[in-house]
Amino acid sequence: MLTYAFRRLLTTIPVMWIAVTVCFFILRLAPGGPFDGERPLPPAILKNLAAHYNLDKPLWEQYLIYVGDVMRGDLGPSFTTEDFTVAEQIMIGLPYTFTVGLLAFALAIIVGVASGVAGALWQNRLPDYATGFIILIGLVIPNFLIAPVLQLVFGVKLAWLPVGGWGDGSPSHLVLPVIVLAWSHAARISRLMRGSMIEVLNASFIRTARAKGIGPRLTVTRHALKPALMPVVSYLGPAASYLLTGSLVVESIFGLPGIGRYFINAALNRDYGMVLGTVIFYMALIILLNLIVDIAYAFLDPKVRTR
Repeated sequence: MLTYAFRRLLTTIPVMWIAVTVCFFILRLAPGGPFDGERPLPPAILKNLAAHYNLDKPLWEQYLIYVGDVMRGDLGPSFTTEDFTVAEQIMIGLPYTFTVGLLAFALAIIVGVASGVAGALWQNRLPDYATGFIILIGLVIPNFLIAPVLQLVFGVKLAWLPVGGWGDGSPSHLVLPVIVLAWSHAARISRLMRGSMIEVLNASFIRTARAKGIGPRLTVTRHALKPALMPVVSYLGPAASYLLTGSLVVESIFGLPGIGRYFINAALNRDYGMVLGTVIFYMALIILLNLIVDIAYAFLDPKVRTR
């Protein structure tokens, strides 16, 4: 198992290097710069700022300096927030992003698995049609369109929930962001679970269990649930990745003080350090989550390790 995990980890190194390289050169070669504004700075100040952030050096030298700093664990300074480094800003926003992301991840799994099992057990009946309709909304409409509708209905018209902000950290401020972030992933998990459960329920070992007189509840929970979860487990890694990257938009819409707000502001202000640091952080986190899912899948299916 350790050899398998180490081999998977080694394959991520060139992926991270290519992603950092592409992102670095796209940012540096794009028109404009971090110190361009409505009121241009004096040339002497611009020269000092460029020297301070190594922007006066050739592009290839800037790249080597940045890659060397990243290999030492230094994500560099923020170009627009002098009081905080990139790593410090990420650590400030990380608890908020993780809170929303983990709650949405748990909600997506619970709702997706439950609705998928219900759709399979009541196939082509009213519960199946009802869950299918709700799932279709989550699959067709993106979260940046669902969010304003829920804000308008539950925040403005009914005044049941806050329309945005973190407030005092009360659960009411998390309800709408978590639902918006989890909806589409719960829909995908539900579709996977429904199809897999229908296939498993028609398998020969399930018919044998029923022939032995085992009740429907035990048949589903003891015999059908585990093999039906295999496609869902393989999807959890990409789902966690999509939840983390999707939180960038959701945090901006609801005004949450997470990493997404720092990333959006950095992209608008051309803050090279913050944009690159956020990309590297999210990429490392996504790779780690996918590695955990790969190990879990290899544990469930021993044939994966031999391959």
